[in-house]
Amino acid sequence: MRLDLFLPFLKRKRSADPGAAGPGRLRRLLARIGPTWLSSPVRRVVQTAFMLGFLVLFFWVCWPYGTKEYAAHRDAREIVDAEIFLALDPLVSVSTAIAARTWVWSLGFAGLMIATGLLFPRGFCGYVCPLGTLIDLFDWAVGRRVTRFQIRKDGWWVNLKYYLLAGTLVASMFGVLLSGFVAAIPVVTRGLLHTVAPVQSGLMRDWYLVPPMNAGHFVSIALFAAVLAMGLWRPRFWCRYLCPTGAMFSVANLFRATERKVETTCINCNKCVEICPFDAIKADFTTRTADCTLCQTCGGVCPTHAIKFVDRWNQSDLKVENDPPVHELPVSRRGFFAGIAAGVAAAFGTKLAWGAPAVAPIRPPGSLPEPDFLKLCIQCGECFKACPNDVLQPMGFEQGLQGLWTPRADPNWSGCDPGCNNCGQVCPTGAIRALPLDEKRHARMGLAIVDQPTCLPFAGREACQMCVDECDAAGYRAIEFVRMHVETDGDGAPVEGSGFLAPVVIPELCVGCGLCQTRCHGINVVQKGLLKRTAIEVFAGPGKEDRMSSGSYLQLRMEEMKRKEAEKPAGEGEYLPDFLKEK
Repeated sequence: MRLDLFLPFLKRKRSADPGAAGPGRLRRLLARIGPTWLSSPVRRVVQTAFMLGFLVLFFWVCWPYGTKEYAAHRDAREIVDAEIFLALDPLVSVSTAIAARTWVWSLGFAGLMIATGLLFPRGFCGYVCPLGTLIDLFDWAVGRRVTRFQIRKDGWWVNLKYYLLAGTLVASMFGVLLSGFVAAIPVVTRGLLHTVAPVQSGLMRDWYLVPPMNAGHFVSIALFAAVLAMGLWRPRFWCRYLCPTGAMFSVANLFRATERKVETTCINCNKCVEICPFDAIKADFTTRTADCTLCQTCGGVCPTHAIKFVDRWNQSDLKVENDPPVHELPVSRRGFFAGIAAGVAAAFGTKLAWGAPAVAPIRPPGSLPEPDFLKLCIQCGECFKACPNDVLQPMGFEQGLQGLWTPRADPNWSGCDPGCNNCGQVCPTGAIRALPLDEKRHARMGLAIVDQPTCLPFAGREACQMCVDECDAAGYRAIEFVRMHVETDGDGAPVEGSGFLAPVVIPELCVGCGLCQTRCHGINVVQKGLLKRTAIEVFAGPGKEDRMSSGSYLQLRMEEMKRKEAEKPAGEGEYLPDFLKEK
């Protein structure tokens, strides 16, 4: 069995006819694009296709604008799940399942990716991973032109990816997810979210609609930039030595069915070593099987066609190993245990260094209970990209490292639209449940509370009904008016009440969408300057939100309302709202 995809026929000479469109012309075209395109065009074409697919899913499918029916708009575009690349990253799925002590649906896709690696060992890294493609682009555009920082010799870092993998998995055993910081796909999705997505929003909508940045944004951008900048040391430095996702595939390479082999016709020209993007070729020109991605770039530059890609049991005409002598840096037992110790320290440090935030964050509708949510959220940023009007924004350090980059709703910026359930649909781990719209509309994120001393009608300053109108327009009808009656003293002077209609929240109907707060803040605080802070604000926390791992939010609302109906005094009339009467 041979899997030679580097197209050695491209090395044939051109046709005698100068005008013929033969291999020589194709060779010149590929050489102009780049030497790796010439040596392994199939791999580059596949890699480009996956990169374009990732960009389409992230910037087009997850772009929630076009119609007011955000969910239907996404469904019409989502031929392939928008989060499919996150599901293909096995470190994301495995670490999440370990942390949550439960089955994660994406484990099936991760298993499929590892199974594919039996035929194309570590093929995810060489053909699929969009972060690797971006690193290739950076190395081509910048890294090859800046040589002063390049490292020539191998050092202690060559096996660091295995130690990071061990630390990440051990931390997940203690319920702390580190994969969002180091796994390949979360790093690239979050990096593009905080660098390119704001530009997309500013150009396609308007710049004033781009939310302000916080510490979490800057840390994420710095991490993404550092991953790319490591290419100044060596091409694909992150992929070669640090990426724990790649380390997981390297471990799976132990069960590979195919392998790179070198025949006796090898002339020790060193061209394969120079062009290998993964440092997978030893000094004797044989293969570091744990690192080889079967990208086959080496085969395309071999002048004697001594390199072949065959089943691992093929032993015909092979070059003698350890000639010239090879000294490999082994996986260090000390480094391995240091990785485990670091994972334990990170787990306990993350949990102990910071307590709960002073104000509970408003999580997306359908979020699991907070302890389970933190065990499942990988801080990938997919929900932010799919959220209309940037209701969901990444947390900074308010909840420590464990809460960094996790989603919270910011009602001062925007409210959660009743026609959207995108966040749960694109969440790759189930930290946000994938609710149908009918369920999502009844998932309580928090509770709106009126600050009476601040509210204009309550304070007797002027009439205002923006929050009521906004809530009614959304279909919740969770805010009603009460008349602030005026009482007078013996001389007829008012002593209590304003006479205005003032808003009162009905807790059983409020879902904490924040549309009321958005309107009050945007008009009364920002535009008119009548208030220093919003007069109606959504709060989360015990008793103010529903965070269920399973079950129906709609059924929960119906039970609550029927219980309220049964408890009302006789003669008050029917309490059930119209949307529950129909159920």
